[in-house]
Amino acid sequence: MALRLLYLIALRVFGWIALLARSKASKDAEILVLRHQLAVLRRQVATPRPSWADRAIISALARLLPRRRRHHLFITPRTLLRWHADLVKRRWTYPKRGPGRPPIRPTIRALVLRLAAENPDWGYRHIAGQIAGLGRKVSPATVWAILKKAGFDPAPRHSGPTWAQFLKAQASGILACDFFSTETVMLTRLYCFALVEHATRRVHVLGITTNPIAQG
Repeated sequence: MALRLLYLIALRVFGWIALLARSKASKDAEILVLRHQLAVLRRQVATPRPSWADRAIISALARLLPRRRRHHLFITPRTLLRWHADLVKRRWTYPKRGPGRPPIRPTIRALVLRLAAENPDWGYRHIAGQIAGLGRKVSPATVWAILKKAGFDPAPRHSGPTWAQFLKAQASGILACDFFSTETVMLTRLYCFALVEHATRRVHVLGITTNPIAQG
């Protein structure tokens, strides 16, 4: 399919090169005819179905047009973005897992509830750590869900300020960091590392690279 796509695009490119030898008046007349044909087709065809080659060519040429001229296309900017998202999805395809999480084993559920009942001041993270010490693996999020569904408080509050009060008091000295990736229009994956100041919500971009494990 990729070879056929490249073949179709090459045919279109050679056809455009041949247009360079034609006179300006001839090309202007053809543009007027094509615009009128497009207007006629818009009245008759509700949803055009362009091929992958058509999508690639239209997307590439649309970037060369002024913004006010892009409104004459039979596709919208949102459609161009959807085409690009579909292309990214086709390139970065990973094995799919079954829907939803695996069910929680009854023995784990019973152990979580027993520890919560016998130790009412333990939070969900403490319980998850105790279970891990017994050689059973369970995530804190799973423990939180079990306690919440059973009517237990997943995070019983001890003496002192609440988490919201703590964050508000210490906001000037707290930074949040995020490492994420994004795709460019040419399907190049960029990796970005950024910090956010809690007090001011100001974002600091520390670096953008295509190779996050490069040395130096």
